[in-house]
Amino acid sequence: MKFLRYGEAGAEKPGILDDEGRLRDLSGVIDDLSGEVLGELGTLSSEGLPVVEGNPRIGPCVGNIGKLVCIGLNYSDHAAEAGMDAPPEPIVFMKATSAIVGPNDRVMIPRGSEKTDWEVELGVVIGKTAKYVSQEEALDCVAGYCVVNDVSERAFQTERAGQWTKGKSCDTFGPVGPWLVTPDEVGDPQDLALSLRLNGEVMQQGRTDKMIFPVAHIISYLSQMMSLQPGDVIATGTPPGVGMGMEPPRFLVKGDVMELTVEGLGTQRQEVGAE
Repeated sequence: MKFLRYGEAGAEKPGILDDEGRLRDLSGVIDDLSGEVLGELGTLSSEGLPVVEGNPRIGPCVGNIGKLVCIGLNYSDHAAEAGMDAPPEPIVFMKATSAIVGPNDRVMIPRGSEKTDWEVELGVVIGKTAKYVSQEEALDCVAGYCVVNDVSERAFQTERAGQWTKGKSCDTFGPVGPWLVTPDEVGDPQDLALSLRLNGEVMQQGRTDKMIFPVAHIISYLSQMMSLQPGDVIATGTPPGVGMGMEPPRFLVKGDVMELTVEGLGTQRQEVGAE
């Protein structure tokens, strides 16, 4: 099943796509796609729900995200592109939840930025608490999957003292959605294609089978250090083709348009503005 949230920013309602691709309103059944509800998505159905007319704004597919945990250098071909060895353990950083926006909302280049970059990623939505789980148990904790754009300001990230988080957390740097797709529909999360186009030109293409640390490993690894709660989202890394890896490097400018797709999870489209 495909779930989403629609409406104005801060006032989104939960929805579900029916078999014909029509958006139906779930707000009479659940308050939001957040928290404990995410562990019970299999009990919901689109049957008999009112159809939403028109083309409303699509918001982040998860409400009240508790934490957005990101994994760096998790594709072998992206690590090679960056001129770095594959890490011996997952590289973990956090993206501020204030960066989260809808999948088609405008991405804003922050003041002083000259190196804002793109990263298409598979997002994993946690549906039930994961603490000290094994890799064999890990996928049972997943509510579904989504597309994430891990927008990054490379100078903030790597050329200024401190951690990567400062280059990852600018406002609008976390488009999430359009859909939360349940595991039964996704199938094997290690067999999905990812792509990103910039102004119609393919920048990134990859497959999740190139992950150094697959989804089950990441969930288990993180759960040894922090509990993962329903509504947390994990961004699992990006394939090659980011701007900083090009010769010469290429970065976003006002007026650019990014289009990101993960197989079976829908497409994001963001126009780039500037603060």
